Amino acid sequence: MLIQNKKLHIVIELNAKIPAVKYGGTERVVWDLGKALTEKGHRVTFLVAEGSFCDFAEVRILNNEMSLQAQIPDDADVVHLNARHQHDVSKPYLITIHGNSTIDTLLDVQSVFVSQNHAERYGSSSFVHNGLDWRNYPAPDLKATKSGFHFLGRAAWKVKNLKSAINITKKANEKLEVLGGYRFNLKMGWRFTFDTHVSFKGMVDNHQKAKYLQKSKGLIFPVLWHEPFGLALIESLYYGCPVFGTPYGSLAEIITKDFGFLSDKEDELVAAIKNASQYDAEKCHEYAKNKFSAQVMADEYLKLYEKVMNGEKLNNTNPQLKEADQPRFLPYYS
Repeated sequence: MLIQNKKLHIVIELNAKIPAVKYGGTERVVWDLGKALTEKGHRVTFLVAEGSFCDFAEVRILNNEMSLQAQIPDDADVVHLNARHQHDVSKPYLITIHGNSTIDTLLDVQSVFVSQNHAERYGSSSFVHNGLDWRNYPAPDLKATKSGFHFLGRAAWKVKNLKSAINITKKANEKLEVLGGYRFNLKMGWRFTFDTHVSFKGMVDNHQKAKYLQKSKGLIFPVLWHEPFGLALIESLYYGCPVFGTPYGSLAEIITKDFGFLSDKEDELVAAIKNASQYDAEKCHEYAKNKFSAQVMADEYLKLYEKVMNGEKLNNTNPQLKEADQPRFLPYYS
């Protein structure tokens, strides 16, 4: 079956509320995918959590007490699940795995990962890079004056390693704006950040985020785990910001030498951010805009929809994490 000229009815399931207002990385990706598919002429039905709404696709409220199969429209051509390992879907389907699983978790044979590194760690070659609808963001001013750096992500997550982002910028005598966290945080065990070179902006929406990224010299992203993808990477690049981080997970795949610097040594990252101006903001922007767009993502998923509708398996065997991270947080050497 060739679907190039066929208009599909695609059901996209996500056990979360859409649209995302502030953080909601997976929710934003799923929303943007649905819109891109609609703009390509396909019909999309979202099967999502209560409180969701959408102006371009039908919304059905997911009932976790019911069979999933009973909630899928009869005329659906393909079902796109998101991180749901257990299901009873009889229609052609695939499952996007957005996060990291434990080593004892056996994933579905129709699993799709969000980066090549993510897939390879589970013995798979099936992946689609996340993309965003850049129209949802204010247009960047790539000639804007740059001052200081930014951290973007859930600061309360230890694997995001805000502590080292603070240390790196302090050693480089640079200011740091934290987008996605607060100076006082109970989740970190009564953490209070005293460093005066750091300012905390809390959770920000796309327009607030753009204001800070517009004037930033770069993203500080020293993660301590294998990042599956990292929307912070492409959002920062879109605003002309190079990325300075650790070479874990997707980072080495996305952040090549033209777009930033990666190291597991803090002092090397300190030295690198002192030379942040060597990176071309226009080149960073074009890279994110062209390679990581929702339209590109939708085209890649359509290829996989065709495969599963033709009865093909996306993986020869059930993907499973090949090697657990030991210790829990990957090593980081200062």
